[in-house]
Amino acid sequence: QVQLVESGGGLVQAGGSLRLSCAASGRTFSWYVMGWFRQAPGQEREFVAGISWSGGSTDYADSVKGRFTISRDNAKNTVYLQMNSLKPEDTAVYYCAAKYGLGSLGRFEKEYDYWGQGTQVTVSS
Repeated sequence: QVQLVESGGGLVQAGGSLRLSCAASGRTFSWYVMGWFRQAPGQEREFVAGISWSGGSTDYADSVKGRFTISRDNAKNTVYLQMNSLKPEDTAVYYCAAKYGLGSLGRFEKEYDYWGQGTQVTVSS
């Protein structure tokens, strides 16, 4: 069992930056691929970014590539999402998720075993 708690969301103007954190507890953090997803009002949850257990491989949705950076600190059991050049369309609840195993990164919700409660990000124009 893994517990995930996100933090760092808030209200920011377009063009600004935020850094989200996701603290994990429970089983060995480095056994998990980690991902960030988001869900805007009235829309389905979508993949944002993923990172391998070692941090050596990352993957991004096209909509955030070049603006967002995912990273992790296994010593601190934490994964981060640095979001720069934010746009109003980035407004959503952001969730972190954990996918057990040392395999490939995943872009689909069903691949992930554990989820946080989400943190709201609002970007004003």
